[in-house]
Amino acid sequence: MSKKSRKDKNFIKMPQYPGGSEALRKFIDGELRYPDLALERMIEGVVHVAYTVSNEGQVEDVEVVNGIGHGCDEEAIRVIKLLKYAPADNYGVKVRSSMRTRINFRLPHAPAPVLNYTVTSEPAKQKPAIKPAGGNNYGYTITFGDNT
Repeated sequence: MSKKSRKDKNFIKMPQYPGGSEALRKFIDGELRYPDLALERMIEGVVHVAYTVSNEGQVEDVEVVNGIGHGCDEEAIRVIKLLKYAPADNYGVKVRSSMRTRINFRLPHAPAPVLNYTVTSEPAKQKPAIKPAGGNNYGYTITFGDNT
């Protein structure tokens, strides 16, 4: 097989976040802090962020493309600036890559109310034995079969 047929499909390689997209999502979710103003006003939505990754993997020029305001845009910028990508090896050529990421802001679910209760036990009361009053006893006799 010749060297030409084994070339990569993409000559210019994009920088990759270490661990892939799943690790990127976990990092963003772990660092994201819901803004107080957005919590007070019950704001939810998605912030679209565009940024540039340098040839060394540093995030630069972060800007909100489509935001929801109330402090969420600023928080999205803060979290994106924390990212560190693995540098792309582009045959010694310094390449800056444009990237886009969506950051979801969802209100935290309210925890179920906690019910406090105590359990106490009392000794069981014994019921008095039932005794026939006045000594009158009655009985029945049932006979099965042929009585001839």
